[in-house]
This record gives sequence, structure tokens and C-alpha cells, in this order.
Amino acid sequence: MTTPVRAARTGRRGRPGYDRESLLEVAVAVFNERGYDGTGMEELAKRLGITKSAIYHHVSGKDELLELAVSRALDALFAVLDDENAAGSSATERLERTVRRAVHVLARELPYVTLLLRVRGNSAVERRALERRREFDHRVADLVARAAAEGGVRDDIDPRLTSRLLFGTVNSLIEWYRPGGDLSPAALADALATILFDGLRAAPPAGA
Repeated sequence: MTTPVRAARTGRRGRPGYDRESLLEVAVAVFNERGYDGTGMEELAKRLGITKSAIYHHVSGKDELLELAVSRALDALFAVLDDENAAGSSATERLERTVRRAVHVLARELPYVTLLLRVRGNSAVERRALERRREFDHRVADLVARAAAEGGVRDDIDPRLTSRLLFGTVNSLIEWYRPGGDLSPAALADALATILFDGLRAAPPAGA
């Protein structure tokens, strides 16, 4: 059974009757089901219900589809960090909001984040994505270090380890969370932040 591409939105580049965003949506679903390396353009064309030449009218090939997909996830995550970096609150508050908002990003962009977390560096596109993921990790670790310095979270754990534990937990949601169920993104973010940050709070001074 093929999945037809939705009609193009007004003003979008591309062949009439097709839409690059909807093409990307279906491509990401196929990449997640079959694996990026295991998906050929023939399979994409079959699932989309269009010819390969119609796909090439919108993108140069599979690599561009992957880059568009992982960039969408990464851009959303970096936007959270950039917003929080500009906020005039404590590092501890910004760190917790970053984690909460990252959960919302994951829920909103679940197929794209899932694909991002599965790249392994087998191509130039994947290596660029991994480099941006490392940059994200470094920036979160820096925020953790600032929160520890102001006494908001424990300072006896390496900030890099804390960062990995925080986002390792957030990233694990791709394995079981499905939007539209009984658990809303807000409730999920509240529960996750409570569990994570209760364990990270700096212990009060002895005798306090």
C-alpha cells in the first residue's frame, strides 16, 4: 500500500500536487522503520506513490532528506538552549527548563528526534549531525557546571556525566512514548523533571 503525498501548500517550491514537507514526513517514517542505510529511493517512491524523478524534483537524494530531518530536530533543541541562554534567571532554573522543554521538543518532533538518535556517522551528513549533538552536550554540561557553582545542583558529580544522564533519560522516551495517549507532554515533562532534579538538588549544609 502506498502513502500519497499531500497537496503542496501555497508558495512552496516544487512540482504542483506535491509538497516537500510531506515528502520528508513519509521519508522519515520509512527511515525509522527500515533504517536509513536499508532504504533505497525505489522504496521511498513506492511508499510515496510517486516516481523517483518526482522525488528528485524536490531534493537531490536520500542524503538531503536525512539532513533536512536531523536538522529539524537539532534546530529545535538548539533553539531551547539559545532561548534559555538569553533568559535572565539562575543557571539552575534554566537547566530545569531546558530539560522540560526538550521533552516537549521530543514529543512534538518525535520521528525526527528518533532518526537523529539513530545516526551512527556512516556518512558526511551523519557526522555533521553527531558533531552538532556533541556541541549540544557540551553546552548542557556548561549549564550544569554553572548550576553547580551557584549551589543549585550537586557539585560532586562531573557536569558532563550529569548532562549525559539527564539527556540519556530524555532520549530514552523515543522507545516508548507516543503522542496522543493519556500522558500529555506537559505531564511527562513534570514527572521526568521531578525525578531527575530531586536527585540532583544540592544537599543542605550539615545542621541546616
